[in-house]
Amino acid sequence: MSDLEIRDEPYDSPAAQRLVAATLADLAVRYGGSGDETPVSPAEFEPPNGTFLVAYLDGEPVGCAGWRAHGDTGDVAELKRMYVSPAARGRGVARAVLAGVEESVRRHGRRRLVLECGDRQPEAVALYQSSGFERIPDFGYYRDSPNVLSFGRWL
Repeated sequence: MSDLEIRDEPYDSPAAQRLVAATLADLAVRYGGSGDETPVSPAEFEPPNGTFLVAYLDGEPVGCAGWRAHGDTGDVAELKRMYVSPAARGRGVARAVLAGVEESVRRHGRRRLVLECGDRQPEAVALYQSSGFERIPDFGYYRDSPNVLSFGRWL
């Protein structure tokens, strides 16, 4: 693979916001509407209760993901806004971003990572399952949606 760098960036940075907009556009094509109505605030992705990562391939932002605190126990994080641009797919970027998120989650003292995705994202489901995530009871904003798939993994 070419030069891949994964950086912690503010959720509201220009590169992060371009990728988040692309994420929502992709989800809108798959599911309709705005793509994702889950309430998200930039402050949720600030350490120590969260982090947002942007992947750069040959200096260009091509992927992102973040985590935010989840629940009341202090040891669970929720993966949000995982995305890789179409031109960079199939090159290991998603797996590298996910590994970066997991490392950040561990570094901040959390032991479990959970996520929601949908049944119209087969590539995401395959990534999560091949990375050791298992189905868990649905939670969060879309817990009652017929399309939701929730996953979790102990780190």
